[in-house]
Amino acid sequence: MSSSAHPRRGLLLLTSVCIAGLALTGCAGSSTTPAAAAPPAPASAPAPAGVTITDPWVKTAESGMTAVFGTFTTSGSAPVTIRSAVTSASPRTELHEVVTGADGAMVMRPRADGFALEPGTPHVLAPGGDHIMIMDLTAPIRPGDQVEVTLSLSDGSTTRFTALAKETSGGEENYDDGAGEMHMSEGGA
Repeated sequence: MSSSAHPRRGLLLLTSVCIAGLALTGCAGSSTTPAAAAPPAPASAPAPAGVTITDPWVKTAESGMTAVFGTFTTSGSAPVTIRSAVTSASPRTELHEVVTGADGAMVMRPRADGFALEPGTPHVLAPGGDHIMIMDLTAPIRPGDQVEVTLSLSDGSTTRFTALAKETSGGEENYDDGAGEMHMSEGGA
């Protein structure tokens, strides 16, 4: 055997040992433990509220006031309340309801407690009923205009939507002189 064959065998042996070591390292378990999975939410925890607005629209108006309507539903498993609204059409917006006054006339008034939404149950805002009242319009709202509305909810979140302006008859409101209530004529908001 020649002396030049020994270095080659040694090099071959060293290379084989290194490859085997690398292969074993790749098969070894990780020295870090995997992160624990988050515990499941308790079955009684309510799902986060989300409010869906269907067919939102705003009544056209040249000046003064108008109202936003639509169908509002919460997708959460707990009730949520619409506490307030702001719009792109005016610095003054209120939540209103229509009730029968002492004289039997329909009276519109602010709804201080907001609109309560029960899970899965639609809450309809319609002329002659609950609505979002826009007062002191900064510009006319004409057919096809869009009004941006942001709702503040009882869970601290907000929801935005766009209401499309439509012409509709009825719903002329007039403020009472002292009570802060509005009398309805022609049956709508």
